[in-house]
Amino acid sequence: MLVAAGCSSDSGSGGDAQKSASAAPGATVSESASTPAVKPAAYATLPKPCSVLPKKTLGELVPKGSKAGKSGESDDLAQRGNCNWSSLDNNGVKGSQFRWLNVALLRFDSDARGAGDEQAHAYFQKQVLGAQSVAGALDSRSAPVAGTGDEATAVRYGLKKKEGSFKQQTIVARVENVVVTVDYNGAGLAGEKTPDAAGLLKAAEKATKEAVAAVAAANEDGGAASTASPAPASSSKAPSASPSRSAAKDSSKTAGGTGSASASPSKSAAKRN
Repeated sequence: MLVAAGCSSDSGSGGDAQKSASAAPGATVSESASTPAVKPAAYATLPKPCSVLPKKTLGELVPKGSKAGKSGESDDLAQRGNCNWSSLDNNGVKGSQFRWLNVALLRFDSDARGAGDEQAHAYFQKQVLGAQSVAGALDSRSAPVAGTGDEATAVRYGLKKKEGSFKQQTIVARVENVVVTVDYNGAGLAGEKTPDAAGLLKAAEKATKEAVAAVAAANEDGGAASTASPAPASSSKAPSASPSRSAAKDSSKTAGGTGSASASPSKSAAKRN
């Protein structure tokens, strides 16, 4: 009788355990259902980096190198890419004017680490901080840039090199889940006067607006829009589903311009991008 009672007791405990076990999956499903879904990334692709700026703009910024854009290496052009141009206007004994321009694009997908636009915002802040922390920068200044994507900041400073005084302009902009970084510097060489920093900044701001517009255009109608001659515009939000792959860093490599004159400014930009 004692043995029978013990078996009966064990059987009852097992029944209670089974009831508890059967209730657990329901609780798990309920908790899972209450977890908010990650917002899909707005932009699923990128324009070709060497086509983000119209010929007219390139003619203004890099007049002697507008047709010689060099695309950086990238394992996925839908995720990241960059293109740079250099221009040397040689005036003989009167000196030369040098210009170097680089446009870098980096796109973030929504994944387990968070929404694409949130990851892009964090990278945007990192890029701005990097531009503000360049070694040897003289009279560094930062200011927001209006009407350029969802957020944009311009950082400008001077660099004293043996070839001359360089004026560097870096503008970092975010549009949805894409970060656009534009580096533009100029210098007067061999006795030529140093270019006006305000003029360089205005030109860089124009280029950034056009690059942001090119990103939006590349994602219109499922990415079928042409990006050869984008028109300046502020953030254009064209929702589209993006794959779950994410860019942890921009692996594109930037070129260093023409000759030794651009070595230092170009390397600084490459480290940030």
